[in-house]
Amino acid sequence: QVQLVESGGGLVQAGGSLRLSCAASGRTFSRYGLGWFRQAPGKERDIVAAISWSDSNTYYADSVKGRFTISRDNAKNTVYLQMTSLKPDDTAVYYCAARDYGLGYTDSEYKYWGQGTQVTVSS
Repeated sequence: QVQLVESGGGLVQAGGSLRLSCAASGRTFSRYGLGWFRQAPGKERDIVAAISWSDSNTYYADSVKGRFTISRDNAKNTVYLQMTSLKPDDTAVYYCAARDYGLGYTDSEYKYWGQGTQVTVSS
């Protein structure tokens, strides 16, 4: 069983930056593929970024490429999402998720979920 707890959300002006963190419990954190998803009001939950268990593979949605960076620190059981050049369209609840080993691109591929953290970008 894995428990995930996100932090770092908040209110930021357009063009600003935030770093989200997701702390995980579980002794085999290093074997999990990890992802960040987001869900805006009235919209589906979509993937933002993902990273494989070995840190060698990453994936970014087109909408965040060049602005967001996913990383992980297995020693700290934590995955991060560094967000820069934020836009009002980035406003959403952001969730981290975990799955066995490899990259996952849809929410159905992930087994464990955090409770979410709100990111609001003002114009």
